[in-house]
Amino acid sequence: MIYRENGQFKTSYRADQQIFPILQDKLVILALVAFAFLAVPFLASEYSFRAILTPFLILSLAALGLNVLVGYCGQISLGTGAFMAIGAYGAYNFFVRVPGMPLIAALLLGGGCATVVGVLFGIPSLRIKGLYLAVATLAAQFFTDWAFLRIKWFTNDSSSGSVSVAGLNVLGMPIETPVQKYLFCLAFVCIFALLAKNLVRGNIGREWMAIRDMDVAAAVIGIRPVYAKLTAFAVSSFIVGVAGGLWAFVHLGSWEPAAFSVDRSFQLLFMVIIGGLGSIAGSFFGAAFIVLLPILLDALPAYFGIPIDTALASHLTFMIFGALIVFFLIVEPHGIARLWATGREKLRLWPFPH
Repeated sequence: MIYRENGQFKTSYRADQQIFPILQDKLVILALVAFAFLAVPFLASEYSFRAILTPFLILSLAALGLNVLVGYCGQISLGTGAFMAIGAYGAYNFFVRVPGMPLIAALLLGGGCATVVGVLFGIPSLRIKGLYLAVATLAAQFFTDWAFLRIKWFTNDSSSGSVSVAGLNVLGMPIETPVQKYLFCLAFVCIFALLAKNLVRGNIGREWMAIRDMDVAAAVIGIRPVYAKLTAFAVSSFIVGVAGGLWAFVHLGSWEPAAFSVDRSFQLLFMVIIGGLGSIAGSFFGAAFIVLLPILLDALPAYFGIPIDTALASHLTFMIFGALIVFFLIVEPHGIARLWATGREKLRLWPFPH
């Protein structure tokens, strides 16, 4: 009864094409964002900010960037960790080597560096696709793993590749406490989610989806595959590069190539697949599933007072987590976002069966 469209009249194309055509959706999202900005900083603990909320936001941003490429344009990529690393190291070098460089500008310039490299490794997508493209993007991961370990200019330490930066500030305000770091990341995620949503709703988004569905037919109707694929790589790499800068500056506070290994690339790909390909909300659902669910499973035995060995609890967490992944992929191959969309449709039609 609550989720109804009665009385919500659209009198223009602009009103019909808005991001949230149903008023209830808009109110829920606004309430959720307001709760995240205004209530969470007073309710969550320091541990929650450091270990749960901030990593969740940054990985959601990285999954959002990957979803642009894989979900909307259909170009499989296994080099996401590499583009995060390039964004992190690029932001660090701009921040340290350019006097007076603002943090936000350094992060955006780091994303620009990731964009250049992403377009470079996206060029093979003009001739190959599918698993062959995945292997080509995986080469970016191996290349950056070698480069950042060997090239002293990037790391200032050719042996360990680890550096630290302190005294971060934005507009004269320091980013030191976990709450400040959380709010900084949350602002970035909200802005980039809005930008990505508007991109995929526009002409360039429709070109990406046409290339994803059938590239030959898209070329026949006048869409340029070169432009569509390379712009998808550029936008995706930029968002992922900014996420890499946030991961290094805000979450870790240091740089280590192991933080952007191939495992990170697979983790982000799993987030996109489980959350839902071609869905902005799916990026957040997938990040919540991968980041938050294992923590919840670890806490369940202690919550119910079940005496269990720590090592056994860790193994059980991985087993249950893997079983849930298989279950979700069997029940809904299109991801959690599709389950959410199906539930919304049923609410709109309730109590009618169809």
